[in-house]
Amino acid sequence: MTVLEDRIAMAEVSGELTLDVMFEWLEKMPIPEGIRVEIVGGNIFMSPQRDTHWEIIRRVVRALEDKFGMMAKIFSDVRIDFPGHLNGFCPDVAKLREGAQKSPEGHWQHEDVEFVAEVISKGTATNDYGLKKAAYAKAEVPVYLIADPYQGRCHIYTNPKDDDYATETKLPFGEEVNLTNTVVGLTLKTTDFPRD
Repeated sequence: MTVLEDRIAMAEVSGELTLDVMFEWLEKMPIPEGIRVEIVGGNIFMSPQRDTHWEIIRRVVRALEDKFGMMAKIFSDVRIDFPGHLNGFCPDVAKLREGAQKSPEGHWQHEDVEFVAEVISKGTATNDYGLKKAAYAKAEVPVYLIADPYQGRCHIYTNPKDDDYATETKLPFGEEVNLTNTVVGLTLKTTDFPRD
């Protein structure tokens, strides 16, 4: 019996499923290239990344790198565990604070996340607007941006309180997203954000 099989068997016997065990299962599965995988509330979600999705992610990452430099900890689709039951998210874009370090288990920590951006996909939109938004607020992520190519709109959430955000701003694609008064400290141009 392999270590993975042993851990799976132990999880099944004890009833204690963990994110580590679930991600180990996923790493052993033949998941095609270009499929995004994350765990939200103990449920595994897989979705293909569309070109529209990637174009928006790329523009957000580029704006953050222009502001903070290439050495800043800015990730796309990298696992970060968030508060709540089995929340192993892989945000479309996450910026960590300067000096952020991995946990002893080798994971980036939600306490270090300063900014998250999610680009809406039809199949997972309810996660981004619901469970993930609540988890980001509970983790006190200062700025959460949703870019919705179906609505052609950005939703900016700030001032986390408990499991929600006190402030929401909605702007149509084409307008500048002013984040100068946040930890991000930049203005995000959305003129070239594509729509679905």
